[in-house]
Amino acid sequence: MADPLEVRVVSADEVVWSGDAESVIAKTVEGDIGILAGHEPVLSLLAPGGVEVLLPGGQREIVAVDGGFISVAKGRVSVISEYARMGQGISVDQAERALADARAKLDAGEDDEETRKAYRRAEAQLSAARKAN
Repeated sequence: MADPLEVRVVSADEVVWSGDAESVIAKTVEGDIGILAGHEPVLSLLAPGGVEVLLPGGQREIVAVDGGFISVAKGRVSVISEYARMGQGISVDQAERALADARAKLDAGEDDEETRKAYRRAEAQLSAARKAN
């Protein structure tokens, strides 16, 4: 068996998750990427969504990110995002309401950076909550 990946998910103010993993699946702006041990180096922009970390033994962790970067090099995977939160701690109902609120603001013409950020964050939370629950 190959060595496990060393994974770190970092938000603007904390390490949200770190540990060994068998694989990582993330949504990039160019499409989904799957990472296993021995993966070629890569640096890519993340799209809002849930990053899936498959742990040894078959368990998985889901982390909501509102964008950012994913870097893979020498058996290490770094996910860096302004916002990152564990999917298990997110309610699907609350995420759906937050997304509907942000969408309503955008539809009403509030197309500023703060509203777009709230929309991306709610989209990421909903994706992660659905995968985790």
